[in-house]
Amino acid sequence: MARNEESRVGVFVCHCGVNISSVVNIDKVVQAASQQEGVVVAKDYKFMCSTPGQEMILADIKEHKLNRIIVAACSPRLHEETFKKVLFTAGLNPYFFQMANIREQDAWVTEDKELATGKAISLVTGAIRRVRLHESLPTREVDIKPGVLVIGGGITGIEAALQIADAGHKVVLVEREPSIGGHMAQFDKTFPTLDCSACILTPKMNSVGTHPNINLMTSSEVTDVSGYIGNYDVTVKTKARFVNHDLCTSCGDCMEKCPVKVPSEFDEGLEKRGAIYTLFPQGVPNKPVIDAENCLMLIKEKCGLCEKVCEPGAIDFKDREKETSITVGSIITATGYKFAKPSILRDYGYGIFDNVLTAPEFERLNNSAGPTVGEILLKDGGKPQSVAILHCIGSRDKNFNEYCSKVCCMYSLKFSHLVKEKTGAEVFEFYIDIRAAGKSYEEFYDRIREEDVHFIRGKVGSVTNIPLNDEEKGKLVVIAENTLAGKRLRVPVDMVILSTGLECSDGVTDMTRMLKLSIDKDGFFIEKHPKLAPTETATDGIYIAGCCSGPKDIPESVASAQATAAMALKLISKGKVEVEATTSWINEELCAGCKLCIGVCPYNAIEYDEEKGISILNEVLCKGCGTCAATCPNGAAMARHFNDQQILNEIEGVLLS
Repeated sequence: MARNEESRVGVFVCHCGVNISSVVNIDKVVQAASQQEGVVVAKDYKFMCSTPGQEMILADIKEHKLNRIIVAACSPRLHEETFKKVLFTAGLNPYFFQMANIREQDAWVTEDKELATGKAISLVTGAIRRVRLHESLPTREVDIKPGVLVIGGGITGIEAALQIADAGHKVVLVEREPSIGGHMAQFDKTFPTLDCSACILTPKMNSVGTHPNINLMTSSEVTDVSGYIGNYDVTVKTKARFVNHDLCTSCGDCMEKCPVKVPSEFDEGLEKRGAIYTLFPQGVPNKPVIDAENCLMLIKEKCGLCEKVCEPGAIDFKDREKETSITVGSIITATGYKFAKPSILRDYGYGIFDNVLTAPEFERLNNSAGPTVGEILLKDGGKPQSVAILHCIGSRDKNFNEYCSKVCCMYSLKFSHLVKEKTGAEVFEFYIDIRAAGKSYEEFYDRIREEDVHFIRGKVGSVTNIPLNDEEKGKLVVIAENTLAGKRLRVPVDMVILSTGLECSDGVTDMTRMLKLSIDKDGFFIEKHPKLAPTETATDGIYIAGCCSGPKDIPESVASAQATAAMALKLISKGKVEVEATTSWINEELCAGCKLCIGVCPYNAIEYDEEKGISILNEVLCKGCGTCAATCPNGAAMARHFNDQQILNEIEGVLLS
């Protein structure tokens, strides 16, 4: 549309079923809109986002020669793109559209119908005055590099990498541990089917290690990310392994001879490993690394036994960390979770009394490849006759994590079954609520109840070893309330298992900075939209999968991995992608070169041109947040689609209607 062409505005008000119309008088809003300058047609419909609603807009654009469209409905985050596509189909520039949010910002925040109707009229009036100043913005595209980076080698990262690699595209999988596998590699059984964790995971790990399209980088971390969708430049730092994996034959002689013994992180400190070690026997790659903090040769230049017994000559004490630069089109973040270790653990005797275990410690104790070869044993080597399992440790607690960790109820039920199966012990489950919402989960709960497990609904206050009678002597005493019976309990047991919740993994702060992501109050990554875009982020081309966005079980994590793989493959198949047109721009004639905009830009989209003495904007990196425009003292930095006059017109319309 030419700049001087008369504005012909169409206003379409949505009932949103009854979400809006039950509070807002739609007829009054339509009538008020029809009386505004430039409005040619004003209508309402029950569901504007539906096919009939969109067809209504298309028909009116053609019949009334509309060149500006307003839809008064829900949040632009939900359906702005839907209606912009309608304008594009009609041959209009999509940026001749404005959405008035009369649901979240109006109908959903009051029950006063008169007040809600008045506000709806104000919001629509503001949108009308603003849309008349909208300008045509050009569509821009960038090429997509076909490679994909996957950060995190747990089951989620493994699944995402395999999906993309099997589709014939290159993947770089970065894992900070010496082997992929993540937490799932520590488990023996998985709920609700009780099938072998290793049987599910190990074949996938092997597929990753041998796949021609996957570049597996273990003992590595992403240290820098720059660029934009389709063209991300990534720096990966690989720690010194001091073992040449190209020469190593995985014979294990070096590990047998190592005199150093330190607690194994993989076995949660219940077993020891050498200074040269593999993370676990089925690890991928199944080749050792040397722990520089505990190796006598690297610390004191003494020992060197591993080097002496290594026939292939794979030991290299001169090895140093390396940096690798890669370029990819998209990034999948699958950085997983860690088990919470809140200070409240000491109230339950953890770290004070023997035989008080956290959930991951019990997983290793029960694992057939663990320190006791799968036998559930007390510290003195005997089998427990009674076991208490305490739910919600560090979860659903206002003093720690208020959220539900989602998996704790189910793995606690699994623990009950395993304890009963292997020891025949009496088992007590102390719970707040049993949450068994997944497929076959309720049936699994019913199965455990039939196994004569004692379920006690109540919050545990503490665990002590101070007996009050002969029955409690030599026992751990769980002090709790039974809310169903309305009484306080003291339950003596031999072993206590603390069902600790899930938290975001370490390093989230650095990842947030590098990938330009946001985190919620609990430290998990925030998705672009919780319903419509649960694996996308505000940064185009960067996706989140698995527990990095919140607690998930294994099926959910795998499903989200497949979803992110599909998003990455969609980009690759298109070859090009349209980037945001509502970016900022810098008027070179007004720019004084003060560099204030560079310092405040969260996307690193602005650079300083030394030759011209001005700031230069990279529009592909820019997300149009407007921070630079708000900061610039000269008004040289401006935001397209959000210029001062457009915003002032909208405010004027809202205030004066």
